[in-house]
Amino acid sequence: MERAITISREFGSGGRELGVKLAESLGIPFYDKELISMAAEESDMPEDAFLHYDENMPFIKDPLDRHFYSPFSSIYQVPMSDQIFLAQSRVIRKLADQGPCVIVGRCADMVLENSVNLFIYARMKDRIRRMNSLETGVDPVKMESRIREVDRKRKDYYQYYTGNEWGKAQNYHLSLESGLVGVDGCLKAVLAYLESVQ
Repeated sequence: MERAITISREFGSGGRELGVKLAESLGIPFYDKELISMAAEESDMPEDAFLHYDENMPFIKDPLDRHFYSPFSSIYQVPMSDQIFLAQSRVIRKLADQGPCVIVGRCADMVLENSVNLFIYARMKDRIRRMNSLETGVDPVKMESRIREVDRKRKDYYQYYTGNEWGKAQNYHLSLESGLVGVDGCLKAVLAYLESVQ
């Protein structure tokens, strides 16, 4: 396996856990939140800014506000969220050029041209159950609201930077529902799929 593997995931579906297990099984590096500090270091920008904009679109009252965005203004600047996306994209490409690895999120499936792209999803009740097993004592209604909010942010971020529809099966090589077989079942399916990838 000589390609990078990207994992896009619904919140609570187990996509990150699958990424960790997949990287261990293949003996290749795994990257998720590590990309934030790597991109901050490479671009010489504060890591706090990366954390603030991580897979999250800034709220702009008026996206056509000419005062802030006019290219003729002497104070025109590329928005921080765009600078951060570009910095992370450079790091993602650099890591993939170094050899096979597993990268979670951050539109890596669209940043890389020759990667194997996975999408992990699950029914809401399975995601609530999974998240409540990790964070005990959270009201299921509040957990569902949190899951939907994180998914919405990921969807908006992905669509803004790629122009593609997040979670649409045609945008990935393999989409897996983790609720029925769990993360370990998904791992077996991915490993079997990768055996045929050239």
